[in-house]
Amino acid sequence: MPLPKHDELRIPIMTLLNTNGVMKLRDFVEPLAKHFKLTDDEVNEMYPSGNGHVFYDRISWALSYLNMSGLLNKPKRGIYDINEKGKDILKSPELIDSYIETELKTREPIRGKNKTGISSNIKKQSVSNNTPQEELYASFESIKQSLFDEILETILSKTPAAFEKLVLQLLQKMGYGGEVRNAGLVTQYSNDGGIDGIIKEDILGFGRIHIQAKRYKMDSTIGREDIQKFVGALAVAQSNKGVFITTSGFSKGAIDYANSLNGSTTIILIDGKQLANYIYEYGLGMQIEQTIEIKKLDADFWDSMKDE
Repeated sequence: MPLPKHDELRIPIMTLLNTNGVMKLRDFVEPLAKHFKLTDDEVNEMYPSGNGHVFYDRISWALSYLNMSGLLNKPKRGIYDINEKGKDILKSPELIDSYIETELKTREPIRGKNKTGISSNIKKQSVSNNTPQEELYASFESIKQSLFDEILETILSKTPAAFEKLVLQLLQKMGYGGEVRNAGLVTQYSNDGGIDGIIKEDILGFGRIHIQAKRYKMDSTIGREDIQKFVGALAVAQSNKGVFITTSGFSKGAIDYANSLNGSTTIILIDGKQLANYIYEYGLGMQIEQTIEIKKLDADFWDSMKDE
């Protein structure tokens, strides 16, 4: 099942505290996972950045909102206890969300005059049902997707020959060709035999990857027939490794055919979306615009200090 949002964790968290008394943050993971019938893979799901577990983070934010709204006490860092106000409102669980919303809005003026500051973001977060990290990653992903379109539009404004050269540069940046000098070769346009480029995998050229690059409109589709022709071109070139790269997409028939070759010939299909993603991830023709550094408490450092 989908991971519960942070606001969906509120009542189960309060119920656990009401039953068990004081609990540490990490002690919520197992009982909540059992309550929502989550698999180990779901519990261990990481953010796209690899920095932190999604489920654990949602528990942390649910606890934070409950604490900020005065329903839980936090006697020490990472330790929570339900108070009398929390116990009282738990008798009417349908009121908890609206109560938290009201309390966060009440706190708004207290947190400063800047209406676009942290307090405003907290209020928005409780309404959106996403944690701040999830909002950040969603914004980042939205920026990336917009940039992917810009990458493809830019490629389409260039010549087919420039696209073939770009594809070779990308594959070499991805590690194909290794340390071989001048590993990438663009074939002559007038006599390419259906092969647009070649990458030598070793110095003597015993291993070769043959490439076909099609610069089509993004809403176009490459069918099975084009892939079959490419397989024929590979046979003539006595090669069993091919990469078909396009700015458009592939039909289901093309994908199924490429997957059915059973290793006699291996064809990798890279559509426009994946192409743009590779260009972005490997930094080909890209530059870093801004770096955002997000920090968190070093648990080992703070836990080594003596508690009051």
